[in-house]
Amino acid sequence: MSIHLTRSRAGRRIAAVAAAVALVWGVAGCSPAGDEGSSGDVLTVGLTYTPNIQFSPFYVAAEQGFFEEVGLDVELRHHGQSEDLFGALQSGTEDVVYAGGDEIVQARSNGTDVVSIATLYSEYPAALIVPRDSPIETAADVRGRTIGTPGPFGQTYFALLALLQSGGMSEADIDLQSIGYTQQVALTSGKVEGVMGFVNNDAVQFERAGFPVRVIDVFAEEQELVGPAVGASQATIDARGDDLALLMQALEKATQFVIDNPEETVELSAAHIPTLTTDEAKADALATLDATVPLLEPAGGAPRFENRPEVWDAMVAFMGGNGLLGETAVVAGEAYTNAFVPGA
Repeated sequence: MSIHLTRSRAGRRIAAVAAAVALVWGVAGCSPAGDEGSSGDVLTVGLTYTPNIQFSPFYVAAEQGFFEEVGLDVELRHHGQSEDLFGALQSGTEDVVYAGGDEIVQARSNGTDVVSIATLYSEYPAALIVPRDSPIETAADVRGRTIGTPGPFGQTYFALLALLQSGGMSEADIDLQSIGYTQQVALTSGKVEGVMGFVNNDAVQFERAGFPVRVIDVFAEEQELVGPAVGASQATIDARGDDLALLMQALEKATQFVIDNPEETVELSAAHIPTLTTDEAKADALATLDATVPLLEPAGGAPRFENRPEVWDAMVAFMGGNGLLGETAVVAGEAYTNAFVPGA
């Protein structure tokens, strides 16, 4: 099935550059610690409570033995539903955690010790989704329109604020509806004229349900938010730098495997996703994965997983300016490190 998703900015699917994804097997070249080899201790990676195809690089690395190849003993741990995103990281139950760069900045502003060691998506995945025949073409067109979002929290809300800022508006300029996670029903029924959702999930499901949509970027010019990333505490960075470098080597290889072999990736991921048992479920997962692949490509030839300084600077300024941060001041350059990015 062809997925018709269009964005305001062109050039979303960047061709894979072999040189950017070649593995760097020499640990000393990647690790700031300078000592070769892993510590031998289990490295626990925290994922959200719902197993999902979005975590496929981690699943593939486990199933294909990429972690073992670099000498790591990795445990993939899905959070309990009631757990705080960074709770297990703070308690030491997890060594690294899958979280949004924006969530990392927000957590740091509330006193949590967490640093991004990799940005997994080259573009922010949340956007405005409208029917394909909608008169809404740009951010400015949402003035006076009814827009639905799950609520005043998380990446879809951050994206809404970016959209409004791009159009020179505030929440008072639209009819904002909190719709929970009912984007599909709300938009197809006409309850709202647009919904905030994810380009590689919600938009895909609209299309698969036979409801053509368009995706509208939320940024006026440059990206101001960071999506999925890998976070670690400063204590873990200091104590297990070699292991973190090896982890990113394995994930780089797994990410390229996902890009090159999406159908096999779905089959491998089924070992970790209990609901991935029927042909329909696998087709849905494959459609989501196909829409995710462009986000996994490096940005403009940069090393894969690089935390781009200009985006982190813009994000801290944006989130602070919109009242999204806590009392602890966040210095953008302290919220991330590129020390473990392969080839950086």
